[in-house]
Amino acid sequence: MRKYLYFAVFISGMTSLAAEFGAARLLGNVFGSSNPVWAAIIGLILIYLTLGYFLGGHWADRSPHPKTLYWIMAWAAFTLGVVPYAAGPVLRLAANAFDNIQIGILAGAFVSVMVLFTVPITLMGMVSPFAIRLSMDDTGHAGNTAGTIYGVSTIGSFIGTFLPTLVLIPTIGTTRTFLAFSLTLLLVALVGLGLSSGWRKVLPGLFMPIALVLLAIIAGRAAIKSSNGQIFETESAYNYIQVLKFNGTHYLRLNDGQGVHSEYNPQTLEYGGPWQQFLVAPFFYTDRQPADITRIAIVGLAAGTTADQAAAVFPNVIIDGFEIDPKIVQVGRAYFDMNLPNLNVIIGDGRWGLEKSSQKYDLICVDAYRPPYIPPQMTTREFFQIAVDHLKPDGALAINVGRAPNDRRLINGLATTIGTLFPSMYVMDIPNTFNSILYATLQPTSEKNLQDNLVAFMVHPGTNSLLTDSIALTWTNLQPAPQHSLVFTDDLSPIEWMTNNLILNFMLHGDINTLK
Repeated sequence: MRKYLYFAVFISGMTSLAAEFGAARLLGNVFGSSNPVWAAIIGLILIYLTLGYFLGGHWADRSPHPKTLYWIMAWAAFTLGVVPYAAGPVLRLAANAFDNIQIGILAGAFVSVMVLFTVPITLMGMVSPFAIRLSMDDTGHAGNTAGTIYGVSTIGSFIGTFLPTLVLIPTIGTTRTFLAFSLTLLLVALVGLGLSSGWRKVLPGLFMPIALVLLAIIAGRAAIKSSNGQIFETESAYNYIQVLKFNGTHYLRLNDGQGVHSEYNPQTLEYGGPWQQFLVAPFFYTDRQPADITRIAIVGLAAGTTADQAAAVFPNVIIDGFEIDPKIVQVGRAYFDMNLPNLNVIIGDGRWGLEKSSQKYDLICVDAYRPPYIPPQMTTREFFQIAVDHLKPDGALAINVGRAPNDRRLINGLATTIGTLFPSMYVMDIPNTFNSILYATLQPTSEKNLQDNLVAFMVHPGTNSLLTDSIALTWTNLQPAPQHSLVFTDDLSPIEWMTNNLILNFMLHGDINTLK
């Protein structure tokens, strides 16, 4: 029986960590994966576990019987399996509230869902101290017994860290992942109950798996979100992926939906937003022609909007698109016609992929936002040195940067860092957004070159209007030189801290409604 007890502790430890990562995904689909959201989830889970440790130790001394432990595990499993189904309507309400920035509903929904985890996580917290009490037949080996129990539980937690995020959620979804771990823990608990107390004692608990299976059948097909215009949704190892359609245009949204990552309409290529503004970067060089651009890299391909626009503007271009999420690529091909013959899709981390590339580029576009954060590894001097190493001698870099109305610290920091490697740099603010595009050229250039190229294209028709419109928008919205700031390195790049502070200050002192 002791070996089975250790096995039960292993499964409980695995399920507790799977529940934590499941909670992060369940809430992240609506509230995003920002540091404050993660901190709240992890903090509350730890509080629930702590409560379970105290209660479990006390209860084990009062009722040191295997039957009690296995019933605790059974109820933990059952209540965990109910969580995603109970949370579903609340989260769909929250998703609609997020689209309209209704802070009160969002806060209430977040708290409500986290409360649902109180019972199962607290009960799972009871398992280890209870198992220690049941295994304590020789106080002379108390330390060894406790160490073994916590070691077995931790190994289970290790498995529970990777199994849901890398295997189950991308293949069967968050809700069914909860169900899989719940039924596994429930089966272990009921078998343990039968082995320790007789199989007749299991009969009252058989309603639990039956109820969970029926709940899955009845409510299992509910959509994760029910946004207006939604035509597709799925989950991957990295993201919740959603496609909306309005007036013939497809929109790609990820996770909390507070940002459109790609657009597609077969009738037009002009969408506004940041995508087409990347194409302006090479034209800070004098006498540059669209046909001169023969190879570009897009770090953060998403569903291919920038690639579509580049193919239309640059007649001779080959495009290398780096995208870490293969499911986004699948969605891009299915819903955004991302099937260009001159587009090479490279699945993997953008920094790693760019570093391993054997190509030299006329233009490198960096658009790897995971709102509200830029990946820190793509903001450092070391990353921009990789970009320099993969640019042609007259190449250019363009990066999408976030800001608040009166807070340009991210822009200043990135500009200062890039300025250590590039001699010329420019910033344009995209109107009616919180996005700026930072341009850098490997050779000295000037704003006048951009103006001269624009005039030449307008005087001599034939240039794609998408390019001339984009250059005109950049020229009109060029900003003063950024202020000098900290140089970001792989060792020190406080991007997340700066972004958290920017968001907090804006929410406290800005008009939250302007976020839309």
